[in-house]
Amino acid sequence: MPSPARKFLLAGRGGLNLTHSEPLQPFLARYGEALAPAIASFPPAALIAWCEGLGQPVFTGSSGRVFPRAMKASPLLRAWLARLDGLGVTLLRQHRWTGWDASGALSFETPDGQALIHADAVLLALGGASWPRLGADGGWGGLLPGVAPFRPSNMGVRIAWSTHFATRFQGVALKRIALRFGERGVRGEAMVTAEGLEGGAIYSLSGALRDAVAAEGAAILHVDLRPDLDGATLSARLGAGARGLSLSNRLRKQAGLSPVAIALVQEALRGGSVAALPEIIKALPLRVAGTQGLERAISSAGGLGFEQVDEHFMLKARPGVFIAGEMLDWEAPTGGYLLQACFSTGVAAARGVLAWWRGQPD
Repeated sequence: MPSPARKFLLAGRGGLNLTHSEPLQPFLARYGEALAPAIASFPPAALIAWCEGLGQPVFTGSSGRVFPRAMKASPLLRAWLARLDGLGVTLLRQHRWTGWDASGALSFETPDGQALIHADAVLLALGGASWPRLGADGGWGGLLPGVAPFRPSNMGVRIAWSTHFATRFQGVALKRIALRFGERGVRGEAMVTAEGLEGGAIYSLSGALRDAVAAEGAAILHVDLRPDLDGATLSARLGAGARGLSLSNRLRKQAGLSPVAIALVQEALRGGSVAALPEIIKALPLRVAGTQGLERAISSAGGLGFEQVDEHFMLKARPGVFIAGEMLDWEAPTGGYLLQACFSTGVAAARGVLAWWRGQPD
C-alpha cells in the first residue's frame, strides 16, 4: 500500500525548500502570466503561515530560500495528515483512477476490482511525470484532452567526458563558476557526474538546453571558471613568471583553478595553443548532447495547457473537474518555486471547487 506524499518526502531530503523570500513581483515573474494570479492569491507569506499553523516554524536561509526549521518533510506531513483526518478526509490509498464510466462516475482500479464514485465536483492533482517510481508517472495523460507530452525539467545534462576525466572527477563540484547558454547566464556550482553535469546552476539553464538539443542535436554550454576576474587581469596573471612552470602549475598558481577546473582546461586545450588559455578559462565550451530523463528530473514540463482550463482551473471540456499542480504545463526554477506553485494552484482550484459547488442547484 503506497504511502501518501512520497515525492513531498523526497523533496524533504534536501531540507524541504518550501518557497522563497524574494519580493512578490520578481517572484511572480518566475512563472509567467498564466500562473501568476494563482501565486498572487496564495503567495509565499500564506504558505509560510499555513506551515507554521501546523506547528512547523520556518527560517530563511542566506540564499533567500525558506525551509521548515526541522529541515525535513515528515513532521510537516504528519501534522498535515492529522489535520485532514480531523476534518473527516478519507484517503483511499489502493485506488488508481482510470477515467469516467458512461454515467459520468469516477472509475478506479482497486484490489477488489472496479470501484465507481459519483462526485459533485472533482479536483485532480495527479502530478507530472518526473521520478515516476514515486507514483506520478503521467499515465493519466490519455484520459484528458489537450495534454502536451511530458519532458524533463530541472535536470542534469549529458556531456561525453573522456574516460580519465569521468573516472577521476565524478562526484566533484565545480565551485564559484558562471554558466552561459545563449543570452542566459547564471552563477553557482555544478556537480560532475559520470554522464555530465548537474546541480542548481545547471538546472536553471536545463530547459533551454533541452529545447536546443531537441532542435539541433546538441548545444554548446560555456563555463567561466573565474567569473570574479576579467579577461585582462587573467591574461596578465598567466603571462607573469610563467617560465619553468608546467601547465597544471600555471593554472593552479596563476589562475587559481581547482584540480577539476584544471582538468577541464587541459581537455579543452588538447592540441591547441596555450595562448588561448585566458579565453578558455573565461568561456570553456562544453558540448551538451542530451539531458537526464524524467526518471531523474526534479520536475517536468508538459501536461495540460492553460487554454484547457478557465480562471479557476476548471476543465472547459468537463465542468466540475478542476486541475492543480504539475498536471498543468508550466516550468519554474528550483529554489522553492516548484512547491509554491503546487500549493498555490491547489488552493486556487479548491476555491474554484467551492464556488462551483455553491453555484449548483439543490
